Amino acid sequence: MTPKELLFSAVQILDKKKGMDIKALEITEISSVADYFLLVTGTSSTHIRALADEVDEELSKLGVQPDHIEGKSTGWILLDYKSVVVHIFTQSERELFNLEKLWSDAKEVDLRDLLTD
Repeated sequence: MTPKELLFSAVQILDKKKGMDIKALEITEISSVADYFLLVTGTSSTHIRALADEVDEELSKLGVQPDHIEGKSTGWILLDYKSVVVHIFTQSERELFNLEKLWSDAKEVDLRDLLTD
């Protein structure tokens, strides 16, 4: 699975599970950390855990395992798939860390065709 296919699969999983404000940043040109950061907000700590569990479970079915997962008991869960790093936040944590501003040099990936209204 290519990094972009992995990204798009994760986006669809998060969208189906009612993740909010889903954004993808392409960081290939500005960092060697990963190719993409995927950002999503959940409504509560319970919701962000459910989002993380769903991504982990559904991608595992496709044969993709995370390198590691961090923050399962916090307001910011990170699933590291090496080429794609999924950041799942509560609203307050997303506003506090503001990765969109921190990575403002990154190119935003157009996800309109993947997201439901």
